[in-house]
Amino acid sequence: MDTEPTLKNIRQAAERIGSFIHHTPVLTSKSINKICGCELYFKCENLQKVGAFKIRGAANAVMKLKEERIRNGVATHSSGNHAAALALAAKWRNARACVVMPENAPPVKIAAVQGYGAEIRFCLPTLQAREAGLTQVVAKTGATFIHPYNDYDIIEGQGTAALELYNEVPTLETVMVPVGGGGLLSGTAIAIKELNPDIKVIAAEPENADDAYRSFQQKKLIPVKNPDTVADGLRTSLGDKTFAIIIKRVDEIITVTESSIIEAMRMVWERMKILIEPSSAVPLAAVLADPAKFYDLKIGIILSGGNVDLNELPF
Repeated sequence: MDTEPTLKNIRQAAERIGSFIHHTPVLTSKSINKICGCELYFKCENLQKVGAFKIRGAANAVMKLKEERIRNGVATHSSGNHAAALALAAKWRNARACVVMPENAPPVKIAAVQGYGAEIRFCLPTLQAREAGLTQVVAKTGATFIHPYNDYDIIEGQGTAALELYNEVPTLETVMVPVGGGGLLSGTAIAIKELNPDIKVIAAEPENADDAYRSFQQKKLIPVKNPDTVADGLRTSLGDKTFAIIIKRVDEIITVTESSIIEAMRMVWERMKILIEPSSAVPLAAVLADPAKFYDLKIGIILSGGNVDLNELPF
C-alpha cells in the first residue's frame, strides 16, 4: 500500500492473517502489579508463531503480494525475528526466501531462519552492510524486498496485536511497546489512537540504542550508530515511514538502562513463568524505573518476542 494504514486497513489485515497466526493470550501477574503499583496486561507475542509479533506483518505483506511479485521469491535483511517470520510466510505461499543477516545475530535466531527453509547471506553488523547485501540478492534473484519495518503492509500487520489487546481490555489507559525500527510502535499507535484517542501510547527504548528517543525529541530522523544493547531486536533505526507515524501519534518515548532491561526480563521469567527476550522487557523496565509515573494506571504491554539463546542468558 502507498498511503499510511488506517484502523480499517488493520482490521482487514487481521482478517487476512487470522487463519495463519495465533490469537495470543493477555496475561496478568498480581505480584508484578503489586511491585509496580499499577495494573499490567501483557499481550504475549512471545507465544506467537516464530516466537514474535513479526509474523503478523510478514504474513500480511506476503499474502498481499500478487503472483508476479512473489514468483522470484522474497528477500529482506534482519537480525532474526523478521527473517524467521518472512521465511515462514513465504513457505505458506510456496515461495523462496533469502535473508541477509548480520554475522553477530543470535544463534537461536539463525537456526530458526534456517529451520523455516530460508537461504541466509551473512554480512557485517552495520545497516550499510545489510542494505548492500540485500541489493546484491535482489539484483541477482529478482526477489521482492519486504522491509522489516519501514513498509505500510508490515505496519498494518503489526497493528493487529494492539487491536486484539484493545478488544480484550478496552478499559486500558496506556499501551506500551518496545521500539527499534518502529513497525510495532507505529501499527500500535494507529490502532489505539483511532480506537480511543484518550489512551496514551508510550514507547520504551534502550539508552544504548536511543535513536527513536532522540529523533522524537528533535523532530528529525537521527539514525543510531553501532548500538550496544542486550535488546538485540531494538538495534535498528527508525525508517521514514515509521518515524512520520510516530511523530503524529505517539505520546512519549522513554529510555531505560541495560541493567533495568535484564531485571525486568528476569522478573517476567520468575513471576510469570514465561520466556521473553530482552527487547520484550524494555517497557516493563520503564514502568519499574518510574513507578510514580504509572501509579494506579491500567497499562497494556506488548511482549514482542521470546527468542532467546538459552546458552547466553544475560542474568
